[in-house]
Amino acid sequence: MSLFISSLNSGSNGNCYYVGNPQEAVLIDAGISCRETEKRMKRLGLSMEKVRAIFISHEHADHVLGIATLARKYQLPVYISPGTQRHLRPMIAATQVLPFEAGSPVSIGSLTVNAFVKSHDAGDPHSFMVSSNGINIGIFTDIGYVCDQLTHYFRQCHAAFLESNYDEEMLLHGSYPIHLKKRISGDAGHLSNKQALDLFIRHRSEHLAHLLLSHLSKNNNTPEIVQELFGQHAGTTQIHIATRFKETPVLRIMGETIPATTLPRRKPVQTQVQLRLF
Repeated sequence: MSLFISSLNSGSNGNCYYVGNPQEAVLIDAGISCRETEKRMKRLGLSMEKVRAIFISHEHADHVLGIATLARKYQLPVYISPGTQRHLRPMIAATQVLPFEAGSPVSIGSLTVNAFVKSHDAGDPHSFMVSSNGINIGIFTDIGYVCDQLTHYFRQCHAAFLESNYDEEMLLHGSYPIHLKKRISGDAGHLSNKQALDLFIRHRSEHLAHLLLSHLSKNNNTPEIVQELFGQHAGTTQIHIATRFKETPVLRIMGETIPATTLPRRKPVQTQVQLRLF
């Protein structure tokens, strides 16, 4: 069986990622409006009727803007970690909120969603891997540094949405104030192009067919820089850019089962400061 994936939007103006099979699907984050989510899925030929749940990575507005209307209109459960829920104002009915925790897989039909803790400037941030019949899709954005758990899950992916947020030289010499530059480049900020590329080169599986570079900064990166940088090392992996302007095409992901490795126990350091980073 195949999995179908698309970035409906990726960037500080909103994040929403679709992963599904022919029967059911999940949305990872819902940071664009319900109307815009519907429009983009319709253009792609995807049906909201197949979406069975929404998973929220953290509480920043560009990841949660559309959840209330989407959940209410389509009667969808919203999976939120208890730590993230404490930092969210009441946005959706309590009956629609279900908890998840790192290390405890959640089954949505034949899809399995695994969460792990990441380092980001939020209350209780998580990344996800969505799997079905041995096919694994990673959603790895808003991450301050490459921790052991990120490496562990990335090695198992047949496709991944991977943050490549900023070019180090553009950020260093750009117009942002010093304190914001430090937050973006710090261990609770975002992955640079260099960090993402190092992860890709050192830890990709031979089964990684597609890499969707995600959450590019509007002011400190360009699609051209990222495409050229990763294209030099792509090999058999197809490189795509997930943008803040429009949805990506739907990609069909197939592949052989990748043997699982032992999950590292060490968790990344977190910070409780909540600031929107670009």
